[in-house]
Amino acid sequence: MTPSESAAIAYLRTPQAIRDRCQQLFTLCETGKLEHFACDLSQLDAVAAYVVETTQQFYPDFEVPFHSRWRHFDAGGTPRLAQLDEMLTGMSRPEAARSRLDLAIVSVLLDAGAGSQWRYHDRVADQVLGRSEGLAIASLHAFQQGVFSSDPDQPYQVDAAGLQALTETDLANAFQVSDDNPLVGLSGRLQLLHQLGHTLAAQPQRFGTNFARPGNLLDYWQTTYGATLDAGHLLTEVLVSFGDIWPGRVAIAATNLGDVWPHAALPDTAPGKNLVPFHKLSQWLTYSLVEPLQSAGLTVTNLNALTGLAEYRNGGLCVDLGLLLPKHAAVTREAHSPSSPVVLEWRALTVVMLDRIGDRVRQQLGKSPDELPLIKVLEGGTWAAGRRTAKHRRPDGSPPITIHSDGTVF
Repeated sequence: MTPSESAAIAYLRTPQAIRDRCQQLFTLCETGKLEHFACDLSQLDAVAAYVVETTQQFYPDFEVPFHSRWRHFDAGGTPRLAQLDEMLTGMSRPEAARSRLDLAIVSVLLDAGAGSQWRYHDRVADQVLGRSEGLAIASLHAFQQGVFSSDPDQPYQVDAAGLQALTETDLANAFQVSDDNPLVGLSGRLQLLHQLGHTLAAQPQRFGTNFARPGNLLDYWQTTYGATLDAGHLLTEVLVSFGDIWPGRVAIAATNLGDVWPHAALPDTAPGKNLVPFHKLSQWLTYSLVEPLQSAGLTVTNLNALTGLAEYRNGGLCVDLGLLLPKHAAVTREAHSPSSPVVLEWRALTVVMLDRIGDRVRQQLGKSPDELPLIKVLEGGTWAAGRRTAKHRRPDGSPPITIHSDGTVF
């Protein structure tokens, strides 16, 4: 690996790289040089007002929690997290935190878009849930049943051997998949979990040797950073720790970069110069690790270093409310792969718009970035507002742009 390749890899694993490269595409958009999208910044105040109104519906006092996987576990008003806390009673504080980290990591990795047809029936609560909440509850129940553990005496863990032993039938059963209840990307999700198992086993310094598990990152990070972790560094740590699990896409010097994609409008003059990183699932995971780390006594600082998530709810909000304008009918008429220029432009512009929406939301509420960080604007917020607009505009609540998903990106 050359020094320039090494520097490119390190840079592309930072949240600053996400903002920089997305801004490059936004600059092209402003001058009419993108093929598939234009933008109308005159809509920013109206979009921000819609986000504020949505936030007020869910959080009337504007005491907004973090945008993370943990919000989904109590979907439908059922106190599943309280039940989980009871199950973890008797464990030491560090061990309970390791279990929560295990759960957060496996649940986020299973959180790519489920499709509009799939549903999960929580038989205990007698609730039927779809999309992200359904995936959350299915993964929580699978975790509680020891599906991801190789040790019947230690069900509340995720370990390398347990993941590597999983079959597609196991995963289909856990997620109630059938011909009548299809889940988008089931085989891709299984491959991701198998790769996670291999990655855990291959990095004993991070994941331990006895029952190599994600939660052992707690000990590694405490040893490396002490009691305080910068959110930007945490994302980089997530990308380094789990980089090998992603399907082979773009690589530099045989290093798999994950959710990073080339765009023809960017100059290919040096290693990585033409690449746009998003790291959607990895940032969603980083957001979701904050609370388990806090439960172990660690502090995560500089949360505004992370970007908004380049996914279809936030992106759908921008399209549905006229902030991002498709330049031709095929953008919304046809389905697109994650690597397509349409999806890359949509995602990049969404990241930039989320920062701008966040600024306008704070202005309208008289809040500072510390009082209302982006992680709360997303939760209150843009994600819920994107779902709300989708439900109003399309009977099945689907996003305005259709994506061919393999279960590993969105």
